[in-house]
Amino acid sequence: MLPIVGVPETLKRLIGEYREIFCREAGFDHISRYLTGLIVSDNKTLQGIYANLAGEKKASRRAMHEAVFESGWEKEKLMPKHRSLVSKDHKGKGREVISIDWTLSHHEKGAQIFGVKKSYDYVNRRMSKYQILMTAVIANRDIIDGIEVKVQTPNYEKEEKEYLKMTSQESYQEMEKVKERLIELVNYQKNRLAYRKKTEMAVEMVEQIEAEGNFPEANYAFDNGVLTVQLTQMIESKGKHWVSEIESNRLIMWEGKYQRVDQVAKDLRINYPGSFRMCKVKNRQGEVKEFLVFTKATRLKKYGKKRLVIVHEKGDLSDQPRFLLTDALHWESGRVIETWNYRWPVEVFHEFAKQETGLESAQVRNEEAVKRHFCLSCVAQSLLQRVSCAGGKSEKFKFAKSKPSIGQRLYSLSRECLSQLLSYAMSLFEQGYKLEQVVEELMPI
Repeated sequence: MLPIVGVPETLKRLIGEYREIFCREAGFDHISRYLTGLIVSDNKTLQGIYANLAGEKKASRRAMHEAVFESGWEKEKLMPKHRSLVSKDHKGKGREVISIDWTLSHHEKGAQIFGVKKSYDYVNRRMSKYQILMTAVIANRDIIDGIEVKVQTPNYEKEEKEYLKMTSQESYQEMEKVKERLIELVNYQKNRLAYRKKTEMAVEMVEQIEAEGNFPEANYAFDNGVLTVQLTQMIESKGKHWVSEIESNRLIMWEGKYQRVDQVAKDLRINYPGSFRMCKVKNRQGEVKEFLVFTKATRLKKYGKKRLVIVHEKGDLSDQPRFLLTDALHWESGRVIETWNYRWPVEVFHEFAKQETGLESAQVRNEEAVKRHFCLSCVAQSLLQRVSCAGGKSEKFKFAKSKPSIGQRLYSLSRECLSQLLSYAMSLFEQGYKLEQVVEELMPI
């Protein structure tokens, strides 16, 4: 990767909208360079970004680390500001949906990083070291924005409780031992109370997002791993609707008794195939897809009366159906499926942020630094989508006929970085620097 000698003007204008969150001007300069590095650097750790910096304004790595991870700016103010700014691009743009989900951030060599715990990895099907991240994403037909990223504190209650049992004594003769034991008990209780289940974190995220009121028209979509009574009640209390996938063994009221939803679907498929109707749904990209659906308002334990939609993608009903549930009893099946399709942008965000803006790259260890990195990575993801392109003359981008792709935006940003690098090199030559001196200035050994 070529050295970075400054923040591209396109990014500088976008990052400038966040200026009020940060304290000193010098610290904001470091934040700006860090955000630039998260987008254009190959190595998206602070060490990798710093190694890529060059030019007169380059300070020490310690100064950059302090400005990004230790200085007085508050991450609790950054994300509300971010949501307020991105909401401008979602108002009046048609359907918009907030999706809630979680993902794994792997750190095989980072056992000391906050939030990392060795546990079974359901994706790789083996034991791994990873953090669990809860994310919220707002999407319309044009843009996907991450609006919240939180790391789950690992639950060590079982291990800590076992330790307390193993180290317990019938009596303590010395006051110092009593104090040590009390500290251990207090820490155990503190950690137990601090732990939040993923479903609890989802409720807290929705409560915060709705309290700010930046997305008044956005409904919610999520899968059964997030679905809880508390979450649905929270959303409904705000006058919003939700769509969720449910498990195949979920019990629903059917013909006067509670039955498994997959058994109900099987009975309909075999005995009443005509009950499935053709439904055409337009996805986020504007493509129309056909489904065979059955829908009915039914009752579930704890959730009450909701609308169930059983969805088949194959015309002969031979595929495994998808079971969707919503509180919007007045919605047609097509609207339920279209809203559910907006749940998938959260997966796009996970992949995009991990690959392009360093969501999984941080090597910082303490809690504050880890959380700050996640917030800044989320901001970088939105910034990249708003980078303006200077055109599409390159052959490699001829496929993008309607709107600039992420590749085009990144390419334009890289051109700006290259232009700044060449301008800086020219200024050094004009000052009488030799070729070897310019190379040493830009890429020291």
